[in-house]
Amino acid sequence: MKQSAAPVALPIDPARIDRWLAEDVHTGDVTTEAVLDASAPVAARWVAKADGVIAGLAEAAAVFRRLDPNLDWRPVVTEGEAVTAGAELVVFEGTGRAVLTGERTALNIAQRMSGIATATRGYVELIAEHPARILDTRKTAPGLRDLDKKAVAIGGGVNHRAGLYDLAMIKDNHIVAAGGITAAVAAVRAHAPAIGIEVETTTLDELDEALAAGVDMIMLDNMAPETMRAAVERTAGRAKLEASGNVGRDNIVAIAATGVDFISIGALTHSVIAFDISQRLDRIQS
Repeated sequence: MKQSAAPVALPIDPARIDRWLAEDVHTGDVTTEAVLDASAPVAARWVAKADGVIAGLAEAAAVFRRLDPNLDWRPVVTEGEAVTAGAELVVFEGTGRAVLTGERTALNIAQRMSGIATATRGYVELIAEHPARILDTRKTAPGLRDLDKKAVAIGGGVNHRAGLYDLAMIKDNHIVAAGGITAAVAAVRAHAPAIGIEVETTTLDELDEALAAGVDMIMLDNMAPETMRAAVERTAGRAKLEASGNVGRDNIVAIAATGVDFISIGALTHSVIAFDISQRLDRIQS
């Protein structure tokens, strides 16, 4: 499986930013264009309105700089830093039209990424005394998977497979289609012999079949903690174990205590609570 202990800083394709901006601006920002001359300079700052973990500042800067290449962006905090409500996050100066036109797009990205990082950090801290790691899933917003996964890594989680191409995940429907776990594993190996294989299981008998097939990783789907504990004992290190299904703050510690290697949480990216950030215009310079 793919794992990442820290996010990789990649440049954002300008054409991608243009698509983000076009969704909001389309034929023009009528309000900003009415109240500000094209070259009028302004200063602004971002302020946290909640406690949490910050992510997405680099992406936000890229949005603004697409509108004003000379924009001066000065972060006060770093990616992955925990902040409290009222903390100043970044100060910046540029043309007023760029600062106001890019505001919502930049905030949407940073608020989503910070929300993901905050949620991830919360789970990481809950199970800090156990070796299990928090794992993300493919339940991401279309077109934003790389940013969603980067935010998980910033929050201290581990990135699972990037997509359908870099790890074979044999799930329940694949097992039905192939006629069983053993047949599905054999088919994957014949088709892509170099690819890693994970198998979804719901019972200890299925676990035993996956172990006999020699797969790299086994998902324990919606198993009770006592069943997971038995699975850990049976596996004895022969494969990595991922606990999955209905994981929340009320049961994650009990799951981690079973000895599984990973705990995947789809809600990190499919049920994002955006981190609240306010953009404040401090002054219009003469």
